[in-house]
Amino acid sequence: MSYALDKIDTQILSILQKDSNRTTKSIAEELGMTTSPVFERIKKLEKEGYIKKYVAVLDNKKIGLKLTVFIGITLQGHTRSYLEKFVTEINNFPEVVECHRVSGNYDYLLKLIVEDIEAYETFIISKLTLLPYLGNVQSLITLSTGKETNEIDLSRV
Repeated sequence: MSYALDKIDTQILSILQKDSNRTTKSIAEELGMTTSPVFERIKKLEKEGYIKKYVAVLDNKKIGLKLTVFIGITLQGHTRSYLEKFVTEINNFPEVVECHRVSGNYDYLLKLIVEDIEAYETFIISKLTLLPYLGNVQSLITLSTGKETNEIDLSRV
């Protein structure tokens, strides 16, 4: 990207990470600026891809999704074809909220959010284990969460 972030951009991004529902006016007031330049900066940050989208962060438990599971996956082969097929299939599973290709003992790390242990078992039996190129599967069931955020500390960049 050709657009370089400055201090004001990082301040805007920090504010929006905490509450993307903030109005341009309230952000401008916090930064001691007028609305127009803040609006233009936000549009530029969106256009340049620094802001990918705006979302509402839901409370999983309140909507009935009480179980979070991390699944380490190894595939039987490591050809581009296997990797692409795996990702394509995983993207069809709404229970999987994250899929990362990783180094180490696994090829992929999945984050799954489901109602309960029965829903997890159903996912494993009726979806995941039906993938023909699947090798090893190791699951880690979350007992409690000490930290969960999407915020990036922009003072580090």
